[in-house]
Amino acid sequence: MGYARTNTVCMIGATAVAVTVEASVFKSSAKGTDTVRMSGLPDSVVNQAQTRVRSAMANSALRFPDKSVSVNFGPASMPTTGSAADLALALTIMCADDTLPTEKLHETVLLSELGLDGTLRAVPGTLPALMEARKSGMRTAIVSPENAAEASLVDGLAVYAPHDLATLVAWLFGQTTLDPVMRTAPDAAPPLPDLADVRGQPAARRALEIAAAGGHHMLMVGPPGAGKTMLAERLPSILPPLTDAEAVEVTSLHSLRGRFSGGAATLMRHAPFEAPHHSITMQALVGGGSGHVGPGSLALAHRGVLFVDEAPEWKRSVLDSLRQPLESGEVRIRRANTSISYPAKVILVLAANPCPCAPNKPCDCTCTPQMKRSYLPRISRPLMDRIDLRVNLPAVPPSAILSELSEAEPSEQVAKRVAKAREAATARWAESGAGWQCNSEVPGPALRSERWRLPPPVRKSVDDLLMKERITARGYDRILKLAWTIADLREHDGPTADDITIASELRIGYTLS
Repeated sequence: MGYARTNTVCMIGATAVAVTVEASVFKSSAKGTDTVRMSGLPDSVVNQAQTRVRSAMANSALRFPDKSVSVNFGPASMPTTGSAADLALALTIMCADDTLPTEKLHETVLLSELGLDGTLRAVPGTLPALMEARKSGMRTAIVSPENAAEASLVDGLAVYAPHDLATLVAWLFGQTTLDPVMRTAPDAAPPLPDLADVRGQPAARRALEIAAAGGHHMLMVGPPGAGKTMLAERLPSILPPLTDAEAVEVTSLHSLRGRFSGGAATLMRHAPFEAPHHSITMQALVGGGSGHVGPGSLALAHRGVLFVDEAPEWKRSVLDSLRQPLESGEVRIRRANTSISYPAKVILVLAANPCPCAPNKPCDCTCTPQMKRSYLPRISRPLMDRIDLRVNLPAVPPSAILSELSEAEPSEQVAKRVAKAREAATARWAESGAGWQCNSEVPGPALRSERWRLPPPVRKSVDDLLMKERITARGYDRILKLAWTIADLREHDGPTADDITIASELRIGYTLS
């Protein structure tokens, strides 16, 4: 009887789990009963790995044992998912059969799918998987050539990327050499769209700045061509660059979706921007589905912007699936044997036309009064209650379009004010010890506590709105958060009565009389 073990990593949602692959090879006492038995909690993809391994070994001039093979994936209580364990399974079986030396496999993580021809193929989630492997004590990683650049981002690991199984086996026998993958200089990141490109719309630009400074959700209503999409696309350009930890976190999520480009080794340094089409399914938006549960557009927009264009055209059930993640900052997907979560701290930007016919001029509208009244309410009230900023965009005048000069501020200048406001908020809330990074993260009870409660004369206008039931309790707290953000941008020590009034008007969507 032979025994061997190797190391790999599987992804359960956004969490990487180090997995030990054990194999025991023995001669069965009964003729014709040689089988491969797998234990642990392998999913269907892992169970099918023996077919890929047999074919890959046969096409690489390697022999699969003509004996009974028992394989265990440990911890046995944790689900083992995906095809990343293919290579580990193949090498463990060969080592257990004493046909492969094990010296170079100590403290080595194996992470690759096997093609039927023996080629090593890419797997999603290589970056977070190898970071977990490094934490668990691994010093060497073997991945596919497509994942080589991504793997080189992990410090402290010697990365090798053989083309196929035969080359890897020859290297393990010392019959050939493999050069470790070197981190290449990243290509210059393409410039982000600049806010200076937007003509007119000073109120919307100001609201966008407030949204960026405080992490507030936003709704823009206006005719086609008013600049709703242009404004949303330029929001990432005024958000602070991602820190090192945030860049790894965001890049890991995109790696799980298989979006990470293997052409250059670079982390995502700017806030991501996701703009799914209104025909998207709930599973594609928040994650889930049958089989592999990957991150949806909401998680891919983590630390960035989720843009929902033509919001009234979306299915209400799909839009309403955003409600809980917007509050908690994460997506939780429950299955029979496990619970999967993805981080989802986003700025949600909704855009809508004022009515179904979407005329450039209100006088050209062909909708009936009933159609007008029922269009925007297609967005449910519970979701609208989570939107802090509501801005009406007028049509852009021809003079603004035809002018050769633009007096609009570029994103660089606006971003400086946003960064300064965020620094002020972070320093203030650090006194609470809760680690809130921006005003939108502060819970209402904290804002209404004795330490941060505003004087009655300052909050009189918002108190009146609550007493008259023109806003909900959640709306009351969100106006306070908006007021703190406005105060930070205006470099006030705390919100003034004017800041509260401005916040209330932005929340309600029209000027208070």
